[in-house]
Parts: sequence; C-alpha cells; structure tokens
Amino acid sequence: MIPASVKAALGVLALWVSFSTAAAVEIDTANEAELDSVRGLGPSSTARILKAREAGPFADWQDVMRRVKGIKQATAQKLLHQELTVNGQALYDTPIPPSTPLSP
Repeated sequence: MIPASVKAALGVLALWVSFSTAAAVEIDTANEAELDSVRGLGPSSTARILKAREAGPFADWQDVMRRVKGIKQATAQKLLHQELTVNGQALYDTPIPPSTPLSP
C-alpha cells in the first residue's frame, strides 16, 4: 500500500507537470488568441508575428528577432519567462551571444 504522503506528492507533481506543459505556446502554431495570451505580446506584436509567419515557419529565436519588428533580445528575454517557444525551443535553449549581429 502506498502511503498517503507519497500519493499526495505524486498528485502535486502530476498537477505541476500538467500546468507546465499546458502553459507553453508554440509561436509557429499558436493562433491569434493564444499569442495574445502571452504576457508581453499585445495585439500589434501578435499581428506582426502572424504576418511574418505567412512567409513560413520560424527556424529559431534568431529568425523571429530578424523577421518580427519589435522583437529583439530584450523582448525575447521577457517572453522566455512566458513559455513562448520556437520549434519547441525556449530562448534559453538556444543562446544568442549579445555580440552576434542579426542580419536583416
């Protein structure tokens, strides 16, 4: 028999996992409402993301920062805390050195 404390811990863990996985928003597949729900993205940023996405999916965070006006390193850093991902990758999974120039 499993002790009640172990059952409770497993329940909390399962709840935490469900919330953490449900919170991720994939920039290439999210609809307008899902993007708007990301703290730090407003209607104008969402519109620019959707417009840039018409040219094809984003390859990585550097591609997002290159193609979407208004999303640069500082904004991307803020969005990483909101679980926004590009191809399943959070910004911190694909480090971009500050000295790396972004090509137009």
